[in-house]
Amino acid sequence: MDPVLLARIQFALTIGFHFIFPPITIGLAWLLVILEWKGWKGNNEDYARLGKFFSRIFALTFAIGVATGIVMEFQFGTNWARYSTFVGDIFGAPLAAEGIFAFFLESSFLGLYLFGRGRLSKGVHWFSSLMLAFGATLSAFWIIVANSWQQTPAGYVYNEIAGRAELTSFFEAVFNPSTMIRYLHTVDAALITGAFFMAGISAYMILKNKDVAFMRKSLVVSLVFGFVASILEVMPFGHEHARQVAHTQPEKFAAIEGLYKTQSSAPLVLFAIPGNDPEPRLDAEISIPSLLSWMVFGDPHAEVRGIDHFPKDEIPPLWLTFVSFHNMVVLGMFFIGVTALGLFLYWRRKLFESKWFLKLLVISIPLPVAACEFGWVATEVGRQPWVVYKLLRTSDAISVTVPAGNILFSIIVFTLIYLLLFALWVFLLIRKVNHGVPVLEEKEVTV
Repeated sequence: MDPVLLARIQFALTIGFHFIFPPITIGLAWLLVILEWKGWKGNNEDYARLGKFFSRIFALTFAIGVATGIVMEFQFGTNWARYSTFVGDIFGAPLAAEGIFAFFLESSFLGLYLFGRGRLSKGVHWFSSLMLAFGATLSAFWIIVANSWQQTPAGYVYNEIAGRAELTSFFEAVFNPSTMIRYLHTVDAALITGAFFMAGISAYMILKNKDVAFMRKSLVVSLVFGFVASILEVMPFGHEHARQVAHTQPEKFAAIEGLYKTQSSAPLVLFAIPGNDPEPRLDAEISIPSLLSWMVFGDPHAEVRGIDHFPKDEIPPLWLTFVSFHNMVVLGMFFIGVTALGLFLYWRRKLFESKWFLKLLVISIPLPVAACEFGWVATEVGRQPWVVYKLLRTSDAISVTVPAGNILFSIIVFTLIYLLLFALWVFLLIRKVNHGVPVLEEKEVTV
């Protein structure tokens, strides 16, 4: 058994499971800001009750996300000791900032938001929802900073004696070449996730003919929110992020785009089946000539480096990187189409009677989460064989004292625990949804 592969599988399992929940909570938090605003400023009790309904779902999901995130961080010291030594001086600052400035902020205001309804003024209660959303989004920023530094390191010097990277410029490390565009792309994906989560639950309730008057309002809000976020995800965030990868991580870009030969007028591959016998190739390819060159360099005749341009020991896994990226893109187009169709049906006054579309929204609840996971896989697998790009190989980052058998055992245990935890989350989520929209207490209406 290969301990490096097993350690990578374990980390993929823990972070992949954890990554189900933050996109939901970030997106849902901003939707709660909208619902609470409309309830407060519009003096509309329906939106206030919707805010209370979805806040309970938010709290449940937030709690699961926190629990799974703690486990993920412990692995740095167990399975990845040499990695921790190498990046510790760099990662200490952003991870501390995430805990002090972001997590404490969102946790504190979460308490005020959940338990302050009716005890605080409506304006202060709405402000607590705003700070909760801001804190969740700020927390994502510091995590993206740490991960982006692995992709495009900056603001450091390498200490050969200590065997680690040492921080020289906090500003350059934080705002390294990939931070901001990756952050905007990731947060917008979370907004889409929250929108489809709310839309799917609203559609489910309408189909069950339960609290229909309320759910019609939340459905429209989530469709408008999701449509805007879906458009932004493709252009400009997705496009600019792809251009950034092309310039800073050309091996990854060649892998995600299926460009196996360096060429001018490079085509944009819309669909293909990757093969690797005896050389990398694409079967059943459907592509648009010259479009990739134009999108990256603004010149349809520009040369784009392919996989053949790079040393073989620096090429990422091709099949998984290509398939993950293209699945993400297909889902991104799907989100635009679904939300646009929903708004069209609403304009035609057929939205709430179109049961087929409402069922489609229910089925689509997990798809934005899947898109986030595909994007993460393309990002992390596409960086291989480096754990820190061009500085530290993944094979050199593992703890040398942890045997493969121990890692395999922990994978089995984590899998069982996560299956139970996920089942519990789904069970409690369904219970909270089926309880319906709560009635506001008298003090919640009048204060």
